Amino acid sequence: MAYWNTRGLRGSAFEEMINFTNEQYMRHGLATIQKIPTPITPTRLDKDTHTISEAYFNRQSTVDYIGAAQGVPICFDAKSTERKNLPLQNVHRHQLEFMSAFRGQRGLAFVLVQFQTTDEVFLLPFETLRDYWQAIPCGGRKSIPYSAFRRDLLVKNSGGFPVHYLEAVNVYLALKY
Repeated sequence: MAYWNTRGLRGSAFEEMINFTNEQYMRHGLATIQKIPTPITPTRLDKDTHTISEAYFNRQSTVDYIGAAQGVPICFDAKSTERKNLPLQNVHRHQLEFMSAFRGQRGLAFVLVQFQTTDEVFLLPFETLRDYWQAIPCGGRKSIPYSAFRRDLLVKNSGGFPVHYLEAVNVYLALKY
């Protein structure tokens, strides 16, 4: 059984920026995207601060976010890395399976990847992620290098949206349809 502790908060600043962006998208009628909470069972509570200091995950989560933008179903996960690559161990098989099923229903599935070293965010299409995952058993890389991220899927901070990923979603849509 997996346990949650302070390591589970890695990337939380990135997720907060995405959450703020999603609130702005909702206010402007551009998208309705929700954060999917991971169900936990607390095992240790700090009585003074009334906070959870240790818990275990009840079950595996799917992705971090799900919703729709302009009638297009979207699901995505958010990953932050201090490296010049995205370690594939950060993406779990059940997440890949969920994204695959979501794509099978004609939805868009992707990962927003924050590179802390360059202060850049990219949209990584599900298909690219899947291809790297499938290559591992055949001796493929265990990470996706920075150089493999498409510049046209760079996510910008613009228009009052700190992580304005809908622009990159439009590029992804043009590539897929």
